[in-house]
Amino acid sequence: MTFFYVYILQSEVAEETFYVGFTQDLQVRLKTHNSGQVPHTAKFLPWRIKTAVACTDRQRAIEFERYLKSASGRAFAKKRL
Repeated sequence: MTFFYVYILQSEVAEETFYVGFTQDLQVRLKTHNSGQVPHTAKFLPWRIKTAVACTDRQRAIEFERYLKSASGRAFAKKRL
């Protein structure tokens, strides 16, 4: 079975800084972020996984990621995740 992950990273140096993303391989993606290969996250290294949600439906995972990046999704994540 294939899983698709929606994840929230938290910076270890700026703990109020978060990043939301989507991937099929969570550990590889975290290594990519922490190696500085992602321009958006490079200046807040290192990162740790705060929350990860596994989905079996790719489209639902993409929609959930999009929601978490919206204003109401950020509020939801801050309160619940």
